[in-house]
Amino acid sequence: MPKLIEEELPKILVHTGALKFGMFTLSGGKLSPYYLDLRVLPSFPDAFHASIELLGKTARTIADIAKIAGIPTGGLPWASVLAYTLSKPLVYVRKEVKHHGREKMVEGLLAPGDKVLLVDDVITTGKNILDASQTLRAEGGVVEDALVLVDREEGGREHLLKAGMKLHSVTRISDLAQRLLDMDAISESQYEELTTQLQK
Repeated sequence: MPKLIEEELPKILVHTGALKFGMFTLSGGKLSPYYLDLRVLPSFPDAFHASIELLGKTARTIADIAKIAGIPTGGLPWASVLAYTLSKPLVYVRKEVKHHGREKMVEGLLAPGDKVLLVDDVITTGKNILDASQTLRAEGGVVEDALVLVDREEGGREHLLKAGMKLHSVTRISDLAQRLLDMDAISESQYEELTTQLQK
């Protein structure tokens, strides 16, 4: 694993307070002993810049991307800055149809056959990414790849694969947990909490 990823991302999560322990209800309704609040990272310019660099590095390994697409709201800051960094056009999927103007579900210019890279901050089960991919595909977009900063390794990668999509992640929670433990940034019990829900 590249040194930058190994050293930067765990430090970023600790210094920004993005990784929290406790009992949390995730967006899909599942209970979790930890929460990754990557929405705080854009409030820390240096951390956000470093994280975007890591996303960009991963994105550059994916061939023939025509458009970058963001998922509201968590994925939008990441997709926007990534599209700017890579000089790629940005589109984004709305959460619901707007009832004025053109009543579109996809904002921006998407032509049939455009290969779209779907971007979000974290993936758990993959539901948000799958919903967004269906919307983009309905508009003619070709969605074969999704990119996230962190894969919680709770089935998302497998669910995407069944839908014909490959997941690219900057890191996985198991790698992150090991790095944080090695750095003495978390305790053994916190390490267990981070890895207890992994889908083997």
